[in-house]
Amino acid sequence: MDNRIETLIAKEEIRELAQLYSRGVDRQDFALIRSLYTDDATDSHGAYYDGPVDGYVAFLEASLPHMHIGNHFVCNHLVNVDGDTGAGEVYAIAWHLIPDGKGGLLHDIQGVRYIDSYRRVDGQWRFAKRVVSFDMKLLQPAADHGDKPVPVKDPSYALLAPLFARGAGR
Repeated sequence: MDNRIETLIAKEEIRELAQLYSRGVDRQDFALIRSLYTDDATDSHGAYYDGPVDGYVAFLEASLPHMHIGNHFVCNHLVNVDGDTGAGEVYAIAWHLIPDGKGGLLHDIQGVRYIDSYRRVDGQWRFAKRVVSFDMKLLQPAADHGDKPVPVKDPSYALLAPLFARGAGR
C-alpha cells in the first residue's frame, strides 16, 4: 500500500482516538477511557492530575460523578505519524456544568490543548502520553438545567454500540 495512504489511515485512527476520549469522559465510560491508553502511559492534567494512566482513570472515577454535565468538543487536530509512533496537538473546548458549593451550578468553560504522544499497540493507536495546556477558563453562574443525566443510560449505547467498541470489527 502507498505510504501516503497508510499515513492517512493512521491519522484518521488517531483522530478517532481523540474523539473516543471525549466521549469516554463525557459519558463517564471509564473502561473506554482506559482502553485508549498504553499500559505505561502517563497523563498530565496540570494541577488536577499528573501521573500514570491508572491513577488518572481513578481520579476521573472519583471526580466526574460530581459533575452535572460535561461536554468536550474536539476542534483542530494536527497529527504527525512516524511508523508505529506519532505526536499531535488537539485543540478542544471543555464545557462542564459543576456544583458551585452553594446549591447552585456553574458553567466551567475551558479552552484546552492536548499535546499527545501516540503509539500503535496490537494494531490500535493509543495515547502514550497526554499533556494538557489550559489556555482559557471561564466560570459563570448557570440556571437550573433539570435532572442530572445518567451517562451510562444514554441512548447512544444501544443505537451506536459499534462506534464505541474498541477494535470491534476492525
